Amino acid sequence: MENGMGAQKAHRGHCLILPYPLQGHVNPVLQFSKRLQFKGVRITIAATISFFNRIKDATSLFPLGMISDGFDEGGANQAESIEAYLKKFQQVGSETLGELLEKLRDSGSPVDCVVYDAVLPWALDVAKKNGVSGAAFFTQSCAVDNIYYHVYKGIVKVPVEETRIAIPGLPDLEPADLPSFVTKPETYPAVVEMIRNQFIDIDTADWVLFNTFYKLEEEVIDWMKGLWPVRPIGPTVPSMYLDKRVQDDTDYGLNVFKPMAEACTKWLEGKASKSVVYVSFGSLASLDAEGMAELAWGLKMTGKYFLWVVRASEESKLPKDFINETSEKGLIVSWCPQLEVLADKSIGCFVTHCGWNSTLEALSLGVPMVGMPQWTDQPTNAKYVTDVWKMGVKAEPDEKGIVTKEEIENCIRQVMEGERGEEITRNAKKWVELTRDAVDEGGTSDKNIDEFVSKLVSP
Repeated sequence: MENGMGAQKAHRGHCLILPYPLQGHVNPVLQFSKRLQFKGVRITIAATISFFNRIKDATSLFPLGMISDGFDEGGANQAESIEAYLKKFQQVGSETLGELLEKLRDSGSPVDCVVYDAVLPWALDVAKKNGVSGAAFFTQSCAVDNIYYHVYKGIVKVPVEETRIAIPGLPDLEPADLPSFVTKPETYPAVVEMIRNQFIDIDTADWVLFNTFYKLEEEVIDWMKGLWPVRPIGPTVPSMYLDKRVQDDTDYGLNVFKPMAEACTKWLEGKASKSVVYVSFGSLASLDAEGMAELAWGLKMTGKYFLWVVRASEESKLPKDFINETSEKGLIVSWCPQLEVLADKSIGCFVTHCGWNSTLEALSLGVPMVGMPQWTDQPTNAKYVTDVWKMGVKAEPDEKGIVTKEEIENCIRQVMEGERGEEITRNAKKWVELTRDAVDEGGTSDKNIDEFVSKLVSP
């Protein structure tokens, strides 16, 4: 009989996990850590002091080893710019990560492998200098990272001038399908640099891990395996929503915002199957006031029930009287337990920014999507949702870049009604099975994790 996360087996190696301190980066690597622990690997999380201070409630998951990003009071928010933050993090982080590895070795618990977020490539140098193997962990899709790799190599020129972009393993892409860091690099110069730096020295990484699974991205994974020891180990969704082998793994264990769980659950009770539109743009993406108003009235025009996550910082953008006018049909909350909501039988559609974590959750739980990508990797994810996985539709902006209320209403109806909706529902059922197959015993991702674990302590 298989044991839950807390069960103790003879330890099969020790991994030090170094996430980039943002919720969307931390949660996938925490989930991977739970899988490793389930298979007997000892885990220590290398947490920056500033991030630890924000997530104290989640620290019981794994032992922590403290490092510093040079901004112990407030992390990136304390730095004058993202450039300054990343530079200091590399300098101070390298030093304190090395000290942590020494401390663990001296205490009789030496580390066998540093699993580091690929946007922190300096961690690989620190690992190698300490005689420890290194595994790069990519929190975005293989497709997106293949685009970034071709930018890094100078094969895709930035900014993009072609109308069609051909990249091995990917469908033909238009500029609108590319990550915003590629199409508008001048807007995010520091982040573009960080994205490119993921590939510095990656040829010397012992493992290149991706939060995806083989059936989801077969062609691009096969192509990238020709470059590096690529292993898809996802989707990194809590086990109880997939294979149910890791007991009590019902949640990521980290929420920067406090979920209004009871209000959501109570409101969804009794709603008919597939009758509710769920709307959320994650922890970072946001619409301007005009875009928010169009989304609001588009939801109202459908006449359907809706549950809309509007972060406290975004509430002022809601149209006046909208909450009162839609109180019989809608519930607006500042944050919610997304997995729990997506798994509810009443949810028939997910209006999403197409962040990678949200996309994987919807695929895993079989919820059709209306994509409203905002920035970073989201346009590419929306392209795949619509044209490759056929799990939803993309809401197209008008010539001013606004997604109109009519477009939103039309997209929701396409997904929840008629022939297109039936096709999407059929595909959704297929992807639910494939995601579970990947992580279940003997599945492609499960085998990759087993291989990783077996080589941790082998000579």
